[in-house]
Amino acid sequence: MNKVPVSVVIITKNEEKNIERCLKSVSFAEEVIVIDSGSTDRTVEIVKALGAKVFVEEWKGFGPQKQSGVEKAKNRWVLSIDADERIPEETARVIAEVVKNPSSEVTAYSFCRKNIFRGRWIRGCGWWPDRVVRLFDKSAGHFEGEVHEKWVLEKGRVGHLSAVIEHYHRDFTNILQKVNTYSTISARELYRRGIKPAWWKPFFHGGWRFFYSYIIKKGFLYGMDGFVISLCNGLGRFFKYAKLWEITRASQK
Repeated sequence: MNKVPVSVVIITKNEEKNIERCLKSVSFAEEVIVIDSGSTDRTVEIVKALGAKVFVEEWKGFGPQKQSGVEKAKNRWVLSIDADERIPEETARVIAEVVKNPSSEVTAYSFCRKNIFRGRWIRGCGWWPDRVVRLFDKSAGHFEGEVHEKWVLEKGRVGHLSAVIEHYHRDFTNILQKVNTYSTISARELYRRGIKPAWWKPFFHGGWRFFYSYIIKKGFLYGMDGFVISLCNGLGRFFKYAKLWEITRASQK
């Protein structure tokens, strides 16, 4: 396949276990930009060896960090992926076709995300089809959000592709680390927005999220993996509001 006139943007920190396979999956792109936030492992070394552009910047939050990469892109069309994601060959062909024949109305495209946990495709727990907007005209919007960032359209509309992005989760430790990191950032964001804590919110939101993931979204069909994923989904919501309560109490002293 000839190089596709698209710029890929990836943010990293200590992703030496993932970044090589990620970069090789986007070798079809004319430009690959990596925004690293101070890796202490071999991430930057691997990125440079594979020919991608790397910029080391202080951490600004997921949305601002990705927006920094978008602003450095030379191409009109940008593909944003994470270091633990891969673009299959069929999806690369779909991207090439979209960029070659752009719509006059569609300025962003969503993909189904195929979540693979410990080598197994998880279609329960709310993990499928898990649509995410990842390909877009950089002039038609911007990234927002310190955590669970999203592409906000300023013009045009979103088109929905059946093509998939593969998302690899390593193990229980990895998913628990994400729960801790994301819940802390989310709690701080709620505090800045002036959201008031209540003692019952961690239990309500955490319990409902576990029930939704494990029962309604059939996490129980995936054995221990499904239980742990559903539990971590619930814990993420629980600690989001528990940490908000903690931050608020500390600010009142």
